[in-house]
Amino acid sequence: MVRAFLLLLLLTALARAVWRLLMGVMRGAAKPPGAPGRPGAPARGVQMVRDPVCGTFVVPSRALTLGDGPARVYFCSEDCRAQYRARAR
Repeated sequence: MVRAFLLLLLLTALARAVWRLLMGVMRGAAKPPGAPGRPGAPARGVQMVRDPVCGTFVVPSRALTLGDGPARVYFCSEDCRAQYRARAR
C-alpha cells in the first residue's frame, strides 16, 4: 500500500516536471526573435558601459552620468558617483 502511494507520488512529480519542461519549450518557441527575455531587460545588442568605481556594467540609458571634460562617465549608483567625485578632488 505504501509502495503504491510512493510510486503514484513519484509518477505525479515526474509528469509535472515533463509538463513544465514542454510548456517552457513551447513558450520559448512562440516568442518572436529579438523579443526581450524579461521585462526591463535591455534589448539585445545594446552596448553597455563600465562603472569606473565598482566595475559593474550598466546600460547607458539607465545609468547615472557625470561630465568629465568632453567625455561622459557612467555609474551604477549614486554611491559610486559620489566616490568618483571624492577621488577626483
